[in-house]
Amino acid sequence: MGITKTKKPKGKLIIFSAPSGSGKSTIINWLMQEHPELNLCFSVSCTSRPPRGTEQNGVEYIFVTPEEFRQRIENGEFLEYEEVYQDRFYGTLKKQVENQARKGQNVVFDVDVKGGCNIKKYYGDRALSIFIQPPSIDELRKRLEGRGTDTPEVIADRLAKASYELTFADQFDHIVLNDHLATAEEKTYALVRDFIEQQ
Repeated sequence: MGITKTKKPKGKLIIFSAPSGSGKSTIINWLMQEHPELNLCFSVSCTSRPPRGTEQNGVEYIFVTPEEFRQRIENGEFLEYEEVYQDRFYGTLKKQVENQARKGQNVVFDVDVKGGCNIKKYYGDRALSIFIQPPSIDELRKRLEGRGTDTPEVIADRLAKASYELTFADQFDHIVLNDHLATAEEKTYALVRDFIEQQ
């Protein structure tokens, strides 16, 4: 009788989207630091920009030339991608996600709303999509102004974009309202934990 190999369970996929200033990055970083048992790892994105500082290929990003990025778009290798400005692309490679999931990692996507919807559509029930919602546009304005990092023009652009992004919220599996950070973190943790524990 041969030895039957037990198949290693594949990692799950967790998508986060939110308008800028909603606290999404804070919540994701808290989950990763405070709950190592969830085995969360960021999906390693592909970019056409050159490495900065000590960045390594395959660690922070997969670095390619703009020509190679375009070729990969042609080949249909991306789940989602964006040309931020001319020749500066960012995207999520299907193969990279599968490699990470095969290792049993639960892959986290921190993407814009359109990217989030595209990834969810592609993976269906294998992915959990969470939209982090600010309490209001006014509150978002206060947070962005409080950062002190953006000009009034940039803040105005971000708020206009946020109003548009909020119209996508109901396309996500769950909406987490971030009007109190600790509560939003715990709610997000419960959603992610329950999803990972599902067989």
